[in-house]
Amino acid sequence: MRIRGLKLRPAFTSRGDPTVEAEVWVDGGYGRVASPVGASAGIYEAVHLPKEGVEEAIRRVMASKDRVIGLDASDLKGLALTLREIDGTPNFSKIGGASAFAITVASAEAEAKARGQPLYRLLLGDKEARLPFPLGNVLGGGKHAGPGSPDIQEFLVAPIGAPNIFEAIKANLLVHKKVRKLIERKDPSFSGGKGDEGAWAPRMKDEEAFETVTGAIEEASEEAGFEIGFGIDMAASSLWKDGKYRYERKGITLSTEDQISYVEELVDRYRPIYVEDPIQEDDFEAFAELTRDLRGKAVIVGDDLFVTNVKRLRKGIEIGAADGVILKVNQIGPLYEALEFAELAKSNRYRVITSHRSGDTWDPHLAHIAIGSGSWLIKTGVVGGERVAKLMELCRIWEAEPGLRLANA
Repeated sequence: MRIRGLKLRPAFTSRGDPTVEAEVWVDGGYGRVASPVGASAGIYEAVHLPKEGVEEAIRRVMASKDRVIGLDASDLKGLALTLREIDGTPNFSKIGGASAFAITVASAEAEAKARGQPLYRLLLGDKEARLPFPLGNVLGGGKHAGPGSPDIQEFLVAPIGAPNIFEAIKANLLVHKKVRKLIERKDPSFSGGKGDEGAWAPRMKDEEAFETVTGAIEEASEEAGFEIGFGIDMAASSLWKDGKYRYERKGITLSTEDQISYVEELVDRYRPIYVEDPIQEDDFEAFAELTRDLRGKAVIVGDDLFVTNVKRLRKGIEIGAADGVILKVNQIGPLYEALEFAELAKSNRYRVITSHRSGDTWDPHLAHIAIGSGSWLIKTGVVGGERVAKLMELCRIWEAEPGLRLANA
């Protein structure tokens, strides 16, 4: 369907950051989407908004909206190319990656509605649909939680043994509740503070956080009756300062070789199935070494390393850096380029994890993007309205198509 109307407005994320919301109209369909924004953003990401702010981003897009009106909303590649031409920079520094995200996802939603089908079906084409397992942050540190919290940014859970999506979500909620109880046992003065994504933010060192979360997982797995996996996001680029990894809460500094050894020790001791960004974003070689060493033990996932960018992923593929990728559409901007990234990853046996941002929005579209990209996991938090919006959309999709299996089934 041809795009008949386009409107942009200033909006805000769950963290209060300025962003862009887009509305797109086609004959018989309408889409509305707001872009999220992350706190720990990689330096190679698309620029969220131009330095002049959200109003200027909107002004620039609307000044060229006649180039968007009349485009085929189903032609996500053509729409992406047009927005890149309007912007004219390699990283969307003129109209913002937020604008590109919102317009392209809203266009896809409008097209799907005009066809009378869910968005994920439009994105999948004739491929089989699978529901991703929910991956959620239950204890946070680093940039998501502030001083006194662990150095490691996220302690995560994924109920990979769950029989269906509802039981999977319920299991993550159970772990989240048990983590708080265990924190309170260690620190009766804990006030229940949370980080950006709804994870508990206690005053703890990393080792205490590991023991707390793995203890909660053990209890919850026994209660739920199936395996709940453990994961970490080290956000190593935020630890990398002056050529060293600096763990300020622990008061230690590690070389690259020491960091590799440390991550391997953590995997051997705590058995995480998922390790995200264990190495800083420019070190493909160290990523490759760690991937080789831990293959079969844990999925090594690149977020800041790849930033949903096909060129950077190709470089990683060449040397074997990581075996999992984070898919964040707003890192690159247009939906088409994010889906292209996911296809390249899957064709080279990388697992795809579609992810929220710490500053997220009320929109449920991430659930459709996760299914449409063939993701193994959807990283979208455990609690909080903007997080649960995506999880409930997965439940509604499962209700509409009860035959849908989970990603590893």
